[in-house]
Amino acid sequence: MKYRRILLKLSGEALMGDSPYGINGERLKEYAQDLRAVAETGVEMAIVIGGGNIFRGLKGASEGMDRTQADHMGMLATVINGLALQSALEEEGLKTRLQSAIEMDKVAEPFIRRKAPRHLEKGRVVIFGGGTGNPYFTTDTAATLRAIEIDADVILKGTRVDGIYTADPEKDQTATKYKTLSFQEVYEKGLNVMDMTAFTLSKENQLPILVFDMNKPGNLLKVVKGEAVGTLVEN
Repeated sequence: MKYRRILLKLSGEALMGDSPYGINGERLKEYAQDLRAVAETGVEMAIVIGGGNIFRGLKGASEGMDRTQADHMGMLATVINGLALQSALEEEGLKTRLQSAIEMDKVAEPFIRRKAPRHLEKGRVVIFGGGTGNPYFTTDTAATLRAIEIDADVILKGTRVDGIYTADPEKDQTATKYKTLSFQEVYEKGLNVMDMTAFTLSKENQLPILVFDMNKPGNLLKVVKGEAVGTLVEN
């Protein structure tokens, strides 16, 4: 395997599948099966998932809600998604732990930096919920922060497109895909990979980011094997 320990970042919208809102059971099961295939190889796996399928803090703030309050609601949405993913993974026979940046000991462990790597070493999939625990930070930033804290080899950003393109491939049919990029090239070309705080944090800590299509079954396994899938951004 190319990677020993990975941090997978999924958007909350990814869990909607074909549904207009919430969590699609079929999509959840597909993801759980892909994650099980990777776990069976011995690769240590942590996951950060967004909450946009339930509530997005920025949207709430744009509609007049207090930004801090709205962001806390978004963080709670990520815990709901984390619980759903945890359940789906355990249905597939995996051992899991859900850790939350916001303490809620009835449903999740608190995030403890020294404890998370021990879970990974024991073969458990660790799901990080609650974002960073602070308003004004996205789950992209939470993913980067957690990846650095657990000493992950790479951030795998699962999206619905198969990499980074010169333009939005869903809007521009002439857009071409990059196989590799440096962090500096992403800055210079103005490409949208992650929010700027998360992206800069990755660059400063020399943490590669690989963007790939999570909705194609088997892609995640190909990525961890080092096959040419998606777009890799590194220093």
